[in-house]
Order: sequence, then C-alpha cells, then structure tokens
Amino acid sequence: MKQNSVNDSHRLSTIFSDLLCLAYPDLCLVCGVSLNRDESHICHNCLYMLPTINHKSFTENAAAERFYGKIPFIKATAGFHYQKESNMQLILESLKYKGEKKLGETLGTYAGSKLLRQGFFNEIDLMVPVPLHRKKQKQRGYNQSEWIVRGLSRVSNIPFDCHSLIRIVDNKSQTTKSIRDRWENVASVFSLENPVSFENKHILLVDDVLTSGSTLEACGQAVIKAAGAEVSFFALAMA
Repeated sequence: MKQNSVNDSHRLSTIFSDLLCLAYPDLCLVCGVSLNRDESHICHNCLYMLPTINHKSFTENAAAERFYGKIPFIKATAGFHYQKESNMQLILESLKYKGEKKLGETLGTYAGSKLLRQGFFNEIDLMVPVPLHRKKQKQRGYNQSEWIVRGLSRVSNIPFDCHSLIRIVDNKSQTTKSIRDRWENVASVFSLENPVSFENKHILLVDDVLTSGSTLEACGQAVIKAAGAEVSFFALAMA
C-alpha cells in the first residue's frame, strides 16, 4: 500500500512537471525550439552544428602555438571555434553577461566528453578556472570559467580548485587591446594564495575564450611558481 502511494506521488509529480513544460517550455538558446527533457539550453541539433575543434595533436596545434616560447607547458586545446556574429558569440555572451551560468557546464560536459575519449585528461591532477577579481565576480554573480570547469570535471572525474589561484588586480577588459597590450594588461595580476596545493601537480587552466593566450599564460606563470607544478591549457572557444 505504501509503495503504491509512492508510485502515485511520483506519477503526479511527473504529470505536473509535463504540464509546466507545456505551459512554459524551455527554448533552445540558438533556434528557439522547445527543448526535450534530455536537452539543456541548446537543442541537440544546434549543439551538433557548433564548430568544434579537432586537434590531432595536443602539443602541435593552433591553440598550443599561442604559448610557444612564452611559458613551459604540457598541452593545450580548445573546444569550439569562435567567430563574431555567430552562434558561438551568442552563446558566450549569454554565458558571460546574461546569467546563463549553467550553459558553461553544459558546453564543458559536451566538449569534455570528446576530450576524454581522446585522452586529453590523462595525467592531469587538478583543474583550475581563470579567476575573476572579487569585485567583478560579485557584480556578475558567478565566474563563467568555473562553470565550464564543472562540466569538464563531471566527465573526467578530475577535481577542481576555485580558491588557490586569485586575481589580485581588477584589470580592464581585453576585448579591444592589441597582443602586446593584452599581455601588459594581465602581467602580475594573478597570484597563488595556497602554493602548497599546486606543488608537484599537473594543473589544467581553463578559460572561456582563447585569443592571444595572454590571460592563460599569466595564470600559468603564477601556477608554475609552486614547486614541481606543470600546466596545460583549455579554452571553451578559440578566436
């Protein structure tokens, strides 16, 4: 009798949830169609149509080239190509500026699943998002790179640390700066609050967009100050 009550309650809950979905459907961020239960933020069709990156080598590719001769690193890659006035721009703007933080987890999970099959996560001990300054994070309410890391961690089972690497200077946006200005804008703005937690570990640094690579490089320079630490890089999208 008790089991029947539980089953009835579950069925009622499911029916109520279905009615809510009919009345207030979640819509695909890209095409606007109603999402199925197993879809989040973006329908499967639009997700599959996103311009993914397929690097055959994680040490010799367009992402890795951004760091050649600048910092010792193990490997680097990105999940998607970024172009202005594209669906990826729409998606990233929603992630960064429109409160769609869980979109980062969705895309991190999608990109991470492919990287897991390719062995990208092998030998990585810890994942670390590029930190926001506490002032900017308070204004935005979250760090978009942290949510990307959550998705990567979900599929790889690698832990992440959002506290040991900090941004100590609230520097200006990189959007309109030259490559040289980008580096000068981020040099010495990151610091390790707890270097011991990074000692003798292979750290994967994660950002939302890779352009010149100056932000990830600056983070990496801070990380390798920890004894025996090594770094690799991942960006959700590469411009």
